[in-house]
Amino acid sequence: MFTSPSPNDPENGTMLSDHNATEFALEQLFGPTDPNPAAPIVADPETFHDTVQELIPELPIPPIPLVKNRVSGSYRSAASSGYELELRVDVDGVGPTQRVSGDYYSVSGATKTYFGSFIVNVVSVTFTTAQATLTGTAECTWTTDFRRLQITIQRTTIFQSPAPAQLRWFSVTNNTPGAAYQCNYISRYFRTVVLEQDSLVGVTPFGSYNTGGLPSGGAARTLGVIPSYREAGIDIQVGGTTNVIANSGAGANGTWSDAELHNAMQANFALWQNIPQWKVWLFHSYQHDLGPGLYGIMFDQQGRQRQGCATFYRGIGGTTNDQLRLQLYTNVHELGHCFNLMHSWQKSYAQPALPNRPSALSWMNYPWNFPGGPAAFWNSFDFRFDSQELIHLRHAFRDKVIMGGNPFTEGAALDSGDLFADTIENNTGLQIELEAKPSFALGEPVVVEIRLRTTSTLGKSANTCIHPKFGYVHIGIVKPGGKVVTYEPLAEYLMEPDIKLLTEESPSAYDSAYIGYGKDGFYFDQPGTYQIRASYFHLDGSRIVSDIIKIRVKSPLSADDDSVADLLLGDDQGQLFYLLGSDSPYLKAGNEAFDQIIDQFPTHPLTMYAKLAKGVNDQRTFKSITEDKELTVRSAKPTESAALLTDVVDQSKAGVESKASVGLDNISLNMAMRKLAKAQSMEGNDEAAKETLTDMVNFLGKQTSRPHVRKLIREQAKNALKEP
Repeated sequence: MFTSPSPNDPENGTMLSDHNATEFALEQLFGPTDPNPAAPIVADPETFHDTVQELIPELPIPPIPLVKNRVSGSYRSAASSGYELELRVDVDGVGPTQRVSGDYYSVSGATKTYFGSFIVNVVSVTFTTAQATLTGTAECTWTTDFRRLQITIQRTTIFQSPAPAQLRWFSVTNNTPGAAYQCNYISRYFRTVVLEQDSLVGVTPFGSYNTGGLPSGGAARTLGVIPSYREAGIDIQVGGTTNVIANSGAGANGTWSDAELHNAMQANFALWQNIPQWKVWLFHSYQHDLGPGLYGIMFDQQGRQRQGCATFYRGIGGTTNDQLRLQLYTNVHELGHCFNLMHSWQKSYAQPALPNRPSALSWMNYPWNFPGGPAAFWNSFDFRFDSQELIHLRHAFRDKVIMGGNPFTEGAALDSGDLFADTIENNTGLQIELEAKPSFALGEPVVVEIRLRTTSTLGKSANTCIHPKFGYVHIGIVKPGGKVVTYEPLAEYLMEPDIKLLTEESPSAYDSAYIGYGKDGFYFDQPGTYQIRASYFHLDGSRIVSDIIKIRVKSPLSADDDSVADLLLGDDQGQLFYLLGSDSPYLKAGNEAFDQIIDQFPTHPLTMYAKLAKGVNDQRTFKSITEDKELTVRSAKPTESAALLTDVVDQSKAGVESKASVGLDNISLNMAMRKLAKAQSMEGNDEAAKETLTDMVNFLGKQTSRPHVRKLIREQAKNALKEP
């Protein structure tokens, strides 16, 4: 904000005009002018004029400078010597990070190609009245001896245009001067991103929230998604087409699966291209299949990642101050993932690795994870990113930030081995445990059972959202060659924690997770022995790790084994396993591979997994968006679903009874039997549905000795036909 300088400002600048000097002299003679005088000043005009003229030459009139433009912002050079430089200077603007960074592009004819990026993390800055001089040594994505730079920028007044930045490179070995660039001023923002937004019919997309409406840790101001990012130095511009997607045939409260959202993003994102670009899609929807506790999700499911996200107004909608505040937070948070920002308590998995910051007052933290709880977070939160996140947004190497660039987290910090570091002391009263079959065939979906249990006789409250897709549990994998990787689910979820009291009567929570395919592709794609460990983040910031389990992926023993493995290990097939089926035309090749397995290898042990994905998908409706932006619904196919799932259930039960190595784990079998009963009921065979659920209770009840697990199975059977 521009404020008038004080007459006593010591900085040299433009002198007072005669008119201002006269006003100054009058104040020296008569004191400050009363804007509402009770009576006019009575003075002889000629005497008054002579007195003033006599005083003016004798009064010391200090020079008052005009305010200078800040030098921070973005600059761009011409394509000098075949290279164009986009320069970012960040030393005197809003929340300066005291850094300089830039991106180089190679220009040839009418084409431009990204070459590389640099950042100067320690900048020496000298300001004089005439110019700003910046020096430092850069970290570059390419190898060069010319890494020391000097930037000079002439300081202009606010009534003039900002001056260009003159950049010169020097050798770090002998200070020999290298290439020089003149970069013209572009914007006070550091990056520019085009945002395309769509909404489901009946959903009112978030507009703005006055941060003074409820207690907070910052100044009151009206914020929306765009102003929030502009405060961070990122210029969000509206682009593409804004569509209201019809809800034809789905009902006003139709819910969305991951597969449907994946399909909707790629079908409806008008600006989408399969290249890195500063463009992102935000879909304002109503409800996810997981229910109102899921507030948002960042899509990251195939090809170029981090290009879209969705928010769900069943959980965040409304017009009260706390609802608008939650909408603002959720939309900014999900878009933050598209910029490759991780949750505040997961920074150690970023690239480069940083300390976890569970107490961060940031858009990327969870209010319910904050020490002291949500009230403490909101009362202190000033609606900004923290300092490390600002550095990432403004200055990280281009491919680490740009949508469609590096995969989310880049599988970051994988070589640090943090997930496999033992906990020296655990006083939380909680343990996280993993269980899996000892061996899998090559191409077989690898599934682990996750159990969170209390070790306290007094009971312990814990967040029971323990599936890796919710971000509270991470799975580390040591591959046969020794490389350590982190399993990364295909989508980032913003999920409200499910807090439950674990007691002696009900001491544990369970979930089953398919970890065979994620953002880095297939994790178990070669024969050999793998080590797996889980890490759970408790609400108080504690990190609890499981014991390490080992599994073996077996080599194919026959030509059929080899053929089936090839048909199962395609990227489309991995995504279909993750999504439990999809009608998406983008996954057509995967569905065709599943059909081929079912037709050509009907008795092969791994065929049941293709039947499972297709059977679950057939049991549900599937929403798609047409080119005319109409939402259409493919009806469920219960007869086809029941036939496929019956085979899956029968084969899995036979495997358990014969102690064979192939078959669904108990939690996945539970899910398959509930889906089968739902399909049977949908086709009008209520008696068969009842028999399936009775069989589920009896069969799975025999597989456990824990009374609370048997009770849960009975409750799941009772509610199975009410599930979506």
